[in-house]
Amino acid sequence: MGNKKIRLSLAFYDLIIFSLVAFALFWWYKGASYLSRNGFLYQFGLALVLIFSTRFVGKIYRQIWRYGGIQCYIRLLICDTISGILYLFIERLLPIPHIPFIQLVAFCSMNCLGSLSIRMLYRYAYKFGGADNKIGRFLRFCIRIVAGKRVRTEQISDTQKIKIAIIGAGNVGISLADELLNNKKALYVPRCFIDTNKDKIGREIRGLYVYSEDEVTLDILQEHQIQEVVFAVPEMEVEKRYKLFDYYQKAGFGLKLYDFPAMDTPNKKRQLRPFGVEDLLFRKQIKVVDDKTAAYYKDKTILITGGGGSIGSELCRQVAAMEPKKLIIVDIYENCAYEIQQSLISKYGKKLNLFVEIVSITNKKGLARVFEAHHPDIVINAAAHKHVPLMEHNCIEAVENNVFGCMNVIELCEEYGASRFMMVSTDKAVNPTNVMGATKRMCEMIMQAYSTRGKVKCSATRFGNVLGSAGSVIPLFKSQIAAGGPITLTDRRIIRYFMTIPEASQLVLESGAMANNGEIFVLDMGKPVKIYDLAMNMINLSGVQGIQIIETGLRPGEKLYEELLVKKDELEKTENDLIFVEKENPVTMEELQEKLAYLHEATSKLDDNGVREALRKVVPTFIKPEEVNEKLKNL
Repeated sequence: MGNKKIRLSLAFYDLIIFSLVAFALFWWYKGASYLSRNGFLYQFGLALVLIFSTRFVGKIYRQIWRYGGIQCYIRLLICDTISGILYLFIERLLPIPHIPFIQLVAFCSMNCLGSLSIRMLYRYAYKFGGADNKIGRFLRFCIRIVAGKRVRTEQISDTQKIKIAIIGAGNVGISLADELLNNKKALYVPRCFIDTNKDKIGREIRGLYVYSEDEVTLDILQEHQIQEVVFAVPEMEVEKRYKLFDYYQKAGFGLKLYDFPAMDTPNKKRQLRPFGVEDLLFRKQIKVVDDKTAAYYKDKTILITGGGGSIGSELCRQVAAMEPKKLIIVDIYENCAYEIQQSLISKYGKKLNLFVEIVSITNKKGLARVFEAHHPDIVINAAAHKHVPLMEHNCIEAVENNVFGCMNVIELCEEYGASRFMMVSTDKAVNPTNVMGATKRMCEMIMQAYSTRGKVKCSATRFGNVLGSAGSVIPLFKSQIAAGGPITLTDRRIIRYFMTIPEASQLVLESGAMANNGEIFVLDMGKPVKIYDLAMNMINLSGVQGIQIIETGLRPGEKLYEELLVKKDELEKTENDLIFVEKENPVTMEELQEKLAYLHEATSKLDDNGVREALRKVVPTFIKPEEVNEKLKNL
């Protein structure tokens, strides 16, 4: 009964509007076609039946107008347009006194405008009637008169909400403002826009003033009680974003993004979120995989070793999206393999022909059973020990797993007829100063040697540090900040090249698809990042006060900087502008066998220091970190 009463009340107010307009245009107006009393009643009755019948059929009175959006007003406009057209034709056909066309159109338009107006006024009064001032009390009084009862208005209590300034008064920024203004439970309330568009500066959008980047001072933001600044310009230039980020961060404002999630998630949409570590690179996300690459992996049997790791699991996700014939995940750590298995099953179900094999790449017999069962077309070797300090103290295990494990995989590719072998390498293989980097350089030498006489086509892909991967500095810094500090940094001068997990995985897949044989691919990763600056940005974004950064000294095998991956004058170009080929002369199979025999002998003696020295002999570029760190001693 309550809902019916509300609908009838709204129809009653529409009837009052209708009657006033009809009286003004059909009776009071003394135009060329003055209507008699009977003529007025005929026109009044016909218009009444047509307009209200159309509105009831269009369910106009079933809508809740206090929450009405543009779609509600458009529906009313469409219904009144239809009733106006019917009125025009039926009025001409009936034997009643007629009115001029322009007068009929004016009547329909003014009646529709009146109905729209009372709905907009009601929506405005409901939305802003919660203010504790004279205007709010007056609006509440009007609602009470119109509704015939006390209506609970939206309570405006900005004291408990976070006041924000939105950088960008474009579609994305306005969308965010609408979302926050129309959600009474939102934790944020926008106070102003900041933009560079001269056509918008100095004007209001959604009741919010638009300031220019140049004129908006810290005093102005303080007047608006701004607590956080939100970036809502997805295509902003990288240098400009960094400049604004640095300015507002130093001014003490909280910083957020209104953008898609940094990591790939299903059904993703724009959301208000903190800056992620990927955003702190201040460069555009690199996308290197195209339709041609996806077509290469489609309908092929693909085996990924280390498939449960940070890079391996992302490789599995991206390959799964390319519709392979079969995907085999190989890993020694069952928990990690289980997690990626469940993730893929949840997303693809039975559409993906998925297998998980728990075996170490050092177990050649166990690995051979996997190859025998599946006969993969493409093998991606992402299994490796990668933690630099740990491998310095576990040299034997590093060689056994990284070098001999890689050898096992590539030999089985040859034995079981795989068409492609792709190896995940690292920038630490460039003039390595640690055991981990040296083992990866040795793996590259194995790959290139086999490319000269084997049947399988081989390639390796180098990239820098991967943000968020297991064992990287980002998770360490996050946990240290959460614990209240301090952040431990080996040396504030350290610089590194960074890329995201999706970027690293795409690079492997794209370069593997374009490989001919024996190439070592590298990616243009832009400018390196100072780890100290990264740590400071993470501290400031966390909002935690008093976090200290303590230098602990360089760890064994650690460089102050990694070698520049992309020296364009020394590299060969590919069809992709971001991918280059390192010019490395392959060793012969005879040389390779001598090097492997030397390592075998060293590992058999169970002496880590002996294995390290053996690596120095078989990897000519393996040097001591002091030799490269000396170059930066005065920085």
